[in-house]
Amino acid sequence: MSNYKTVFFTLGILQMILGISMIFPIIIQIIFEEVDSSFVSASIITIIFGTLFFLSNIENDRKINLQQAFLLTSLSWLSVAIFGSLPFVFSDLNLSITDSFFESMSGITTTGSTIITDLSLTPKSILLWRAILQWLGGIGIIVMAITLMPTMNVGGMQLLKVSSSDASEKILPKTKEIAIRLIIIYVVLTFFCAFFYKIFGMEFFDSLTHSMTTIATGGFSNYNDSIGHFNNFKIEITSMIFIVLGSIPFIAYIKYLSGKKNIFFNDTQIKSFIKIIFFSILILFLYLTFFNKNFSEISLRSISFNVISILTGTGYVTQKFDSWGNFPLFYFLILMFIGGCAGSTTCGIKIFRVQILFLFLKNQLKKIIYPRGIFITKYDNNNVNEKFMASIISFIYLYIIIFFVIAALLSLNGLDFTTSISGAATSISNVGPGLGELIGPNGNFSLLPNFSKWVLSFGMILGRLELFAILVLFLPSFWRR
Repeated sequence: MSNYKTVFFTLGILQMILGISMIFPIIIQIIFEEVDSSFVSASIITIIFGTLFFLSNIENDRKINLQQAFLLTSLSWLSVAIFGSLPFVFSDLNLSITDSFFESMSGITTTGSTIITDLSLTPKSILLWRAILQWLGGIGIIVMAITLMPTMNVGGMQLLKVSSSDASEKILPKTKEIAIRLIIIYVVLTFFCAFFYKIFGMEFFDSLTHSMTTIATGGFSNYNDSIGHFNNFKIEITSMIFIVLGSIPFIAYIKYLSGKKNIFFNDTQIKSFIKIIFFSILILFLYLTFFNKNFSEISLRSISFNVISILTGTGYVTQKFDSWGNFPLFYFLILMFIGGCAGSTTCGIKIFRVQILFLFLKNQLKKIIYPRGIFITKYDNNNVNEKFMASIISFIYLYIIIFFVIAALLSLNGLDFTTSISGAATSISNVGPGLGELIGPNGNFSLLPNFSKWVLSFGMILGRLELFAILVLFLPSFWRR
């Protein structure tokens, strides 16, 4: 029982941190004369619940086993989404519980899908809170991906293991030290992003909120036109640079600071990530040059920005890319699935899984040609064993199955084909905007039926927590000792 006490003790701490974070929107309410009781009430309720969890589960033994690690992972994100929705419920936006939870889940999972129809009329305190949720979600998934998920052996995430210990009874002995370094790096990147946004033309408030959602690759903006609202080349360049910085493995920053100065040039994931960006821009540029009659309205600048934004799951937009033709939409759908690097704020299948699957298929073809040959799958100069390979393949298989299940549920709820397919993709890949008139770059998710919003919310947390961390909790055998 002490292990479960540790789980709820930790949840209490997270809720208190969340409640205290609501002080910042309260300050914004005072500055911009938007004073109401929404954040005060939400903060008090969240802190009270957090304090009760904290005080009633104090234990000297802080160790948790693998079973409790999975439970803690899932409940952490779910509880933050629930209590994070309170400011939306209590606000003057007249949002239902479903809409409030959807917006909160979209924020904490750094998805970026929104149900708010007119962001220009939304109180600045709410805009800041959306940014805070994404910022917390970004650092939360980085710390969890590097310190917790490798030990949980979720979908090949053991690739990021930074400790030689493989004991399931003790979760990474250096977790605290690593987490502190990651948080410092994350804060520094956020600061510099806000600084450059400000000197290149954003107002202070916009630079603050957009820097938080940029580093988190979340994509929440203060305007319906997203980053395109500013129509500023320097702001877009800044955004692209910091989106990329938030999309590479944060363990690479730690290795760089520890003396491995060539890590950004030698890391297999980072090199492939940059190549995908380059070739995607080239492919879309060539297609739009030769096949799109309205190419004069499309620039290399807008192609580059939207490729980076969609691939990383950020979801910022600068142009209505749904008017570029069918092929770009199909290509963006593929980019949604690929995602960024493992150990970053991005989502999707992740580049390292795509790389390893490609190497595996390549070896399978060789075995057909040379039946007696022995071919060893290697990734980043390390042998990929059968257990690791099975973990990768099962993750990708499950990812595709869940995508189709979500799409089917959305279509059963009356949504058209494009909305169902892109909604499922943007949900499980945590991208933000979908495709089509309803949920595309020009729309939002407010008109979707409540059932569809709950399905998409579940898809968001599934995608954010690498599928297995959630689904394993539904297996009775998992709870048997």
